[in-house]
Amino acid sequence: MINGIYAATLSILTRDLALDIEKTIQHAERIMDEGCNGVVFFGSTGQSQLISLGEKINLINQLSTNNNKDRFIIGTGLNSLGDTISLMKISKTAGFNNFLIMPPAYYKYGDEEVFNFYSTIIKSIPEGKIILYNFEKLSGYKFSENIVYKLVENFPEQIIGVKDSSYNLYEKLKIANFSLMPGSESKLLKGLELGCSGIITATCNATSKLSRKVYDAFRNGEQQTVNQNLCDIRAEFEKYNLISALHTYFGQNETYYRNLLPPLNILNKKDEEDLINNLKKLNFSLNKIMAA
Repeated sequence: MINGIYAATLSILTRDLALDIEKTIQHAERIMDEGCNGVVFFGSTGQSQLISLGEKINLINQLSTNNNKDRFIIGTGLNSLGDTISLMKISKTAGFNNFLIMPPAYYKYGDEEVFNFYSTIIKSIPEGKIILYNFEKLSGYKFSENIVYKLVENFPEQIIGVKDSSYNLYEKLKIANFSLMPGSESKLLKGLELGCSGIITATCNATSKLSRKVYDAFRNGEQQTVNQNLCDIRAEFEKYNLISALHTYFGQNETYYRNLLPPLNILNKKDEEDLINNLKKLNFSLNKIMAA
């Protein structure tokens, strides 16, 4: 099982908008040092649908010798089934076996088609361990309880969890030895109380220390002292596009964070000021995180 606090880590770009492999890895290592149990590369927050397949392969090959590689999940859900399978095979050769996969976007489909989609992937790479990615806002498809149970029943060795960013599953699914992980810090404590194994979120790039405190306090049976603050911080980031907000936030100190692939962009000046000032009111600032 996969347990704990996971961030959908940011992808850092050069001025020429190429993937900066060294800085992307450094960022991931830093947020793990701050509290994340692990990270997902090329989740939604990592601009997964905008970065080229070649750049992803280069990063994966570089990660293959990283001392933290057992803490990495690779996001391989692409609109091209062939590219999804190819990226999984390359990742498998590089030593990675855990994958986060969202169904393709754009076209409309139902449970039967989604079952066939994952079945085809599993037949091609039966050794792969798959976390289903439930995010209707991006894919146009919302997993039902029935389709998750059907996939697990048919592929118990391959379907190991769900990242639930549509929030219709984490309160309902009951599957033994299964990683059920909501996609927001605001669902962390409630999810743990219901038997979830942790979270995978965008904002854990910034909130890793606080999120880990909530997680550890729950596991150790201790009083919760920072959960409300954590939820309030998440709510501030959620007022904006999360990718734009996070890159703007980290870009206060290091300007390379402000490079984003179009059509994404950093926040405008007013929104940036509002975000930073509202976070400061919550006693949350980048300088405090970096100094901790």
